Amino acid sequence: MDWSPLVPLRLRHRQLGLQAKGWNFVLEDSSFRIFGGSIHYFRVPREYWRDRLLKMKACGLNTLTTYVPWNLHEPERSKFDFSGNLDLEAFVLMAAEIGLWVILRPGPYICSEMDLGGLPSWLLQDPGMRLRTTYKGFTEAVDLYFDHLMSRVVPLQYKRGGPIIAVQVENEYGSYNKDPAYMPYVKKALEDRGIVELLLTSDNKDGLSKGIVQGVLATINLQSTHELQLLTTFLFNVQGTQPKMVMEYWTGWFDSWGGPHNILDSSEVLKTVSAIVDAGSSINLYMFHGGTNFGFMNGAMHFHDYKSDVTSYDYDAVLTEAGDYTAKYMKLRDFFGSISGIPLPPPPDLLPKMPYEPVTPVLYLSLWDALKYLGEPIKSEKPINMENLPVNGGNGQSFGYVLYETGITSPGILSGRVHDRGQVFVNTVSIGFLDYKTTKIAVPLIQGYTVLRILVENRGRVNYGENIDDQRKGLIGNLYLNDSPLKNFRIYSLDMKKSFFQRFGLDKWSSLPETPTLPAFFLGSLSISSTPCDTFLKLEGWEKGVVFINGQNLGRYWNIGPQKTLYLPGPWLSSGINQVIIFEETMAGPALQFTETPNLGRNQYIK
Repeated sequence: MDWSPLVPLRLRHRQLGLQAKGWNFVLEDSSFRIFGGSIHYFRVPREYWRDRLLKMKACGLNTLTTYVPWNLHEPERSKFDFSGNLDLEAFVLMAAEIGLWVILRPGPYICSEMDLGGLPSWLLQDPGMRLRTTYKGFTEAVDLYFDHLMSRVVPLQYKRGGPIIAVQVENEYGSYNKDPAYMPYVKKALEDRGIVELLLTSDNKDGLSKGIVQGVLATINLQSTHELQLLTTFLFNVQGTQPKMVMEYWTGWFDSWGGPHNILDSSEVLKTVSAIVDAGSSINLYMFHGGTNFGFMNGAMHFHDYKSDVTSYDYDAVLTEAGDYTAKYMKLRDFFGSISGIPLPPPPDLLPKMPYEPVTPVLYLSLWDALKYLGEPIKSEKPINMENLPVNGGNGQSFGYVLYETGITSPGILSGRVHDRGQVFVNTVSIGFLDYKTTKIAVPLIQGYTVLRILVENRGRVNYGENIDDQRKGLIGNLYLNDSPLKNFRIYSLDMKKSFFQRFGLDKWSSLPETPTLPAFFLGSLSISSTPCDTFLKLEGWEKGVVFINGQNLGRYWNIGPQKTLYLPGPWLSSGINQVIIFEETMAGPALQFTETPNLGRNQYIK
């Protein structure tokens, strides 16, 4: 029978999709090279998606790649969020409209320097949880998530008229490799829900030999030409004559608090990209545009020392955190333009920046005064970790801080496991910090009954490595004074979501005293008379905390660097009065300053 009349006209030329034929990719009947770049929709204000994608197209790239973060899309079991900045379908369709193909990387684990590699923290409520395996508690959750996610993704595939030409199976599983049945399970989970486009894996040098899956094209992640030769030789020996693809060519690197700002010279980038393309390989630039770890979404590494990622995901990428051009952009545009055969579209104009007048907070609310507005604390004989707190409809707490309180009547040595950083108070006086390196602290002699308090911050769950099952936050197990476990805790969940701040009406705030009691919230206002523009916040004199503008969590700041400014997108501001709230843990500065340029040591290319 001739079924062709039943196929819609727009799909008749879309029968085969992206295929691996010999050394080459073929899209339908034409040979095709993937020149891709990564932009994560959840790290870029929705109002700027088009700007960033147009800049990608103007750089000579033909394919967008993006991860899909499960933890943001399903913050509570079976409660899905694909709205606003998380509107995956709108982002993919916008890419299609601009003329870009899409490679989707839906996980379920994505790494991506995100908290728990993009896995939702409520999975850790199960004490026996084994993430990234075929453990029943994990696969049941993945199945329900994929049921929902793939119903949105399937219509966006190439063979259905959409731009998605390939889908990645999990992410760098070879370097984890705890369950040989897991990758076949994820592959089947995708196919069973209607994924029909080319499937890929991607692995770095540590995992390539163990990450290969039958019937799935293996690709590689790297930064040097030396690795390119090693890994492509290995791939040829394992999968024979297949198209070569560098799924992640790292155009820079991420930063950790207290570490250096990582940079990669633009000439080095051009040299390696040229070598990859000259070797006949397809390439994806990770990142083309990094964006920002807004809120508390950043991840961490914990091999020898625990190191959490900074708020900026600038990555020293091809575009800056604010979407500005760089020397890398200009060199790569010239390179891809020289091999495209057609003139590239002109790069969009730069978006204006504005150094607004400083904001001096006028009102303040100490954390201790704020507690009475938070409702009844959770009462528990023993400490409860963040994920198992009875909040958010039984899903626990994912991000932010937890305050633990209990009574003590004697001094001594306080000890316990604190993940990740706990400021210890006797009544309201700070006596120091507990963390991974400092596990004991002396509690001084005190008169009578005293409240011992520990304010614990989740600084970011590990996103890469073998210890992701051990990422519960808060107080883990008992807290001891002189080796005796303390009992009868009052626990406050301080997630600092929008609903958290709605409890603090204007009548709850006080005038700012000369010597504020910390930790505390500081309230000020930014007045804007014209159309709002992008800007960067400078927090000179402040030490460590979080900034909220008009209810949007811009992320963490910390004076140990390397990040010294916070990116504030213009679309999150409005003409008129803008509310500014700073939560400061240890030392308040005089004002909040604004600047046109980030303090990251980047040489931006001014067009």
